[in-house]
Amino acid sequence: MDGIKISLRDSSDGEVIARDWRTNELVRIVWSKGVISSREAGVVGAPDGLWLLPPLIDIQVNGFAGVDFQDPSVTEAEMEKAVAGLKSSACGGCLVTLVTDDWTSLLGKLKQLVALRAENAALREFILGWHLEGPFLSSEEGYRGAHSGEFMIDPHSGHLDAVQAIVGMEPLLMTVAPERRGAIETICEGCCRGIRFSLGHSAAGPPTVAEAIGAGATGITHLGNGCPQMWDRHNNWFWTVVDCKGLYVGLIPDSIHLPAPVFRGMHRALAGRHQVYYTTDAISAAGAPPGRHGFWPHWLEVGGDQVVRQPGRSNFSGSALCPLEGVLRAARMLGEDWQQAWSRFSEVPARHVGMDLNLTVGVPARFCLVRSGPRNEVKEVTLQYSRLWPQTDHQLFLRVVRPRHLRWRPRRTREQKREIGQRNNLEFLCQYEQLWYA
Repeated sequence: MDGIKISLRDSSDGEVIARDWRTNELVRIVWSKGVISSREAGVVGAPDGLWLLPPLIDIQVNGFAGVDFQDPSVTEAEMEKAVAGLKSSACGGCLVTLVTDDWTSLLGKLKQLVALRAENAALREFILGWHLEGPFLSSEEGYRGAHSGEFMIDPHSGHLDAVQAIVGMEPLLMTVAPERRGAIETICEGCCRGIRFSLGHSAAGPPTVAEAIGAGATGITHLGNGCPQMWDRHNNWFWTVVDCKGLYVGLIPDSIHLPAPVFRGMHRALAGRHQVYYTTDAISAAGAPPGRHGFWPHWLEVGGDQVVRQPGRSNFSGSALCPLEGVLRAARMLGEDWQQAWSRFSEVPARHVGMDLNLTVGVPARFCLVRSGPRNEVKEVTLQYSRLWPQTDHQLFLRVVRPRHLRWRPRRTREQKREIGQRNNLEFLCQYEQLWYA
């Protein structure tokens, strides 16, 4: 991102005229006490090349700016440092991601992070929710990627109880391999509780994936990664996903996990069938210099080419990508304007986890202003990140949309209905339809 000026503005009152990235028309946004008070279209007087866009949203962040979210001893100051680093890359929010570990240890780390977030207003405003990538993944070599196979387990409702006892009604995304015993039932029940499910690190075939989608799974975690170097040319995970329809499919646009020809080919294969979104899958090396960086309990090596590997192993272990750089690399690889790539790193991943980023009256004034040059190249990016006034942790701009899973009722036996009815609290469904408070 050499030559691009990036700044953060947190004014509680202001006005801006810019070109809406989606409609290409000039709009005037006015905000007061941190909340948008008016939006007017068809105005004049905007500086040339000034664009109004939603902030970038990353739903898979394992660490950033030298801070490892997997480290059980991570501090509040370190989390603030990571948030500041993400904001400096035009990111307005993220899902903190924890990867496969011993289940008890993973819950302990999650509890620690939830507590840090609860005690700090800056963390509450930025951390939008949680993503558990494991331990309900395939333990097979290749499919498990850099995850530890010894900690893989089969999911059940007790795991959902344990996690929700910690995070409550905060947004929660879980990546699972649907072929694991109990996965389909867990997805079905979790969706009724308001949890989002993505499929990944999986060796499942088409029938199992179709069953998982029918149970409520809506996404695919970083397609093209978490898979073997060699597999059957017909019966494999990629073609299984392409053959499905209506999913949110994540890609890592660093040109390393997916080289440019593969990246373009995947977009063409998925077009019209799925919604593609981008994520960094960043570890602590992102936003930090090359060298050795922690990915608890291991150390990873990151070269000047930003390739992240465990010493002595050839597979990748997360990325050192920053969100804004991901937008620019995706646009270059696809040969398209950066405005098109921006949506896949903001609105699409937000929709995947049930969030609405529309800049309308009544939502916090959190958006990006991008100034482009004569060839539409990005010259300057400003993240407007208003703190609500009076100070509050309400995230009103995240209007949770009731997912289709909660309108769908799977076929169950009478005994299953009785068991689930006794176990679930109806307030989950009631609260899920209202505004989500951090």
